[in-house]
Amino acid sequence: MISVQEITVCFGEKVVLDHFSLELPEKGITALSGPSGCGKTTLLRVLAGLQPVQQGTVTVPQPPVMLFQENRLLPWRTVERHITDVLPKSRRGEVSRWLALAELEGEEKQFPPALSGGMGRRLALARALACGGKLFLLDEPFTGVDAPRAARMVERIRQLGVPVILSSHEAEVVALCDRVISLKGPPLVRV
Repeated sequence: MISVQEITVCFGEKVVLDHFSLELPEKGITALSGPSGCGKTTLLRVLAGLQPVQQGTVTVPQPPVMLFQENRLLPWRTVERHITDVLPKSRRGEVSRWLALAELEGEEKQFPPALSGGMGRRLALARALACGGKLFLLDEPFTGVDAPRAARMVERIRQLGVPVILSSHEAEVVALCDRVISLKGPPLVRV
């Protein structure tokens, strides 16, 4: 079980998580749904081990792979290189698989400045998934991606058979998930 128990996170005087507790299953796709700024990203960063807590305990059985809200693409690397560079040599033949998951076939030689915002987001997501892992934390993974394409991609991600926790305030994305945890804040609380 993935859990946070009685965690508190403050940024100066601002309390984002205040004795917050939550348990998440290690299967399927779970959506953390709530308005922008409520604390979803902070919670994902805590689960990823990137944000220390002032108090409380965090239990994540597997090291997660996190997709940040920012694409963090390197403008001098092609679409293909963004995927190739995260794969070990033994898995280099998988590039087309990840590009297909993100519906980026035919864009292999493009550079990020030539991509639309949605295409850049899909590349960042494909790169994160290509890293492999036993748990994916996806922060607003479908920003700028049209709803039908997002639906197809969610189904492909589900077929990976790896637990996914994603944050979103988009109703169309949340509706595609196996379970939804509605949140508000700060400080972050379940609704």
